Amino acid sequence: MTAIDPKKTLDAYRAKRGEFRVVEVPPMQYLMIDGAGDPNTSPAYRDAVSALFPVAYALKFASRNDLGVDTVVMPLEGLWHAPDMESFTSRRDKSAWMWTMMIMVGDHITAPMFAAAVETVTQKAAKKEQPIPALHSVRLERLDEGTCVQTLHVGPFDDEGPVLDDLHHRFFPENGLQMRGLHHEIYLSDLRRTDPAKLRTILRQPVASGA
Repeated sequence: MTAIDPKKTLDAYRAKRGEFRVVEVPPMQYLMIDGAGDPNTSPAYRDAVSALFPVAYALKFASRNDLGVDTVVMPLEGLWHAPDMESFTSRRDKSAWMWTMMIMVGDHITAPMFAAAVETVTQKAAKKEQPIPALHSVRLERLDEGTCVQTLHVGPFDDEGPVLDDLHHRFFPENGLQMRGLHHEIYLSDLRRTDPAKLRTILRQPVASGA
């Protein structure tokens, strides 16, 4: 049996509070689901998260039983954007946010394994008479972010604004970098059990060299 925990082996899952660091993020495979609206109140957001984790666990068990590869279920991640990004960084107008929620899975996970996992979750939910509305909106997709800047934010999500403002308006200009792609967050803490003041979130932004 091979045990794998990418959080311990991939530099992309390391960040320090108070430090903006340039990292090279390799192409990775994710379970993904799209949506929009305030994550605190949107039923679509709740349904998205409720669909991702059962599939991730079904893949974990299939990988262990069929391939002898026991990999941890990775943390929830999210790509975030808005028509006006100021509604994300400063005004925090959550009703305008669009998102893709994700869980990273290893490259050994194949499309047939993914389809079988969705079917397994579907059957279990039907037996329990507990349908998962967004289950068939989950997809398996690769994301290639390449060069990124990331930092660790500790505290409530609503306190991210000043960190992002500093990143966008000081660090990027001073280092000749331009934003590209989507703002990416990695939620290292258990959101259900962690005091908001102690939440640990990696904030990541893909970048390119300025003209």
